[in-house]
Amino acid sequence: MQHETPPGPRGLPVLGADPAMIRGGLEFTSRMAREYGDVVHWDGVRGHVYQLNHPDDIECVLVQNNQNYVKGESFQKILGPLTGNGILNSEGEEWRRNRHLVQPAFHPDRIEEYAEMMTAFTEEMCRRWSDGERRLIHDDMMELTLRIVAKALFGVDVEDRFEEISEAIDTFLPATSSLPNILLPEEVPLPSRRKMREARQTLDDVVAEIISERRENPGNDVVSMLLSAADEEGNTLSDDQIHDEIITLLTAGHETTAVSLTYTTYLLSQHPNVERRLVAELDEVLDGRPPTMADVPELTYTEQVVKESMRLYPPVPRIVREAVEPDTLGGYEIPAGATIQMSQWVVHRDSRWYDDALSFEPERWTDELERSLPRLAYFPFAAGPRRCIGDRFAMLEARLLLATIYQNYHLELVSDRNLEVIPTVTSRPKEEVVMVAHERDDD
Repeated sequence: MQHETPPGPRGLPVLGADPAMIRGGLEFTSRMAREYGDVVHWDGVRGHVYQLNHPDDIECVLVQNNQNYVKGESFQKILGPLTGNGILNSEGEEWRRNRHLVQPAFHPDRIEEYAEMMTAFTEEMCRRWSDGERRLIHDDMMELTLRIVAKALFGVDVEDRFEEISEAIDTFLPATSSLPNILLPEEVPLPSRRKMREARQTLDDVVAEIISERRENPGNDVVSMLLSAADEEGNTLSDDQIHDEIITLLTAGHETTAVSLTYTTYLLSQHPNVERRLVAELDEVLDGRPPTMADVPELTYTEQVVKESMRLYPPVPRIVREAVEPDTLGGYEIPAGATIQMSQWVVHRDSRWYDDALSFEPERWTDELERSLPRLAYFPFAAGPRRCIGDRFAMLEARLLLATIYQNYHLELVSDRNLEVIPTVTSRPKEEVVMVAHERDDD
């Protein structure tokens, strides 16, 4: 048993190493793992910070002893202003109740019902493209996945409001990870905080419209279920509680799939051999018709492409928890109140688990590899009770959208080939990802 403090960087007085972490982004996180090993410690603004880089320690936090690790103050400071007390942020009985209420929307039978709509929306997007046209592919993926999640989960069409929703999210999420916003007290009137409030108001207005629409015209959707839900004593959810769940699903439900698809198209543009094999599978399985739910089990290479893309470019780059009680991780004592950081970006690129770890090799995803991996050497959707509620939805969506797009188009990258990733709540591309869409020949 080790009782000394784990190794780690020296920081500044008061601020600790937090400024270096925020400025350094994913490179800082990767460097910590390279230089200091599986458990890294530094002093932060709010106390002790521990970065865990071994799957076994991460499994202890997210699965085996998950009740001792909560989202905590750091997480609330980042996402609380946007998602309130929805299932992403809430804890204890409130989280269990609300997750139970939302869960039916993600039942496998319901997800199957979404498949046709996912494909239809993607075909509609492809019809709007022209041969040889330049596309801002991340913007396209954001609009597509937003339309899908709004229609599938809320039963509404947000096409007319996409621009303002997108602009609000684009304003809000990067600001949450800015150095001044994280380090300075909330009462400091930063320009970024004013912009965040304005962005939140825009999203509040959209969500209020959705609630009003479903209250007047209830349907078989998440909002209608939340509006009619009651506990054993007959207590219903308040409008604020329903609002927080909707805004959580609206933002998280499309953002992660959109960034994942953006990185997948980027990787395919860099690896023509992988794209050729993907298209060959689509031709063989689909024979020119749109993909359906029944085709998904046969699209094995398509799934491998998606999984490998999320390994190299996990849509969520890190998970943060706070220790409730003292614990022992990696042989080190972890005090109560400590902040725990676990990075998919680091673990997914660790050469201990993956040969040639920085290479894009979808064919690596064999049953043999998956049996050999530590359980949390791959965790794009987190793990344990707080595993992403929409993981099946997202995986189905990614496969169907990818299959539909590449049936119709070859995407040629014309922007910077060295893609830089900004770790906000998600792994967003720093610059526009510009692609030329080339129609595929019918033959």
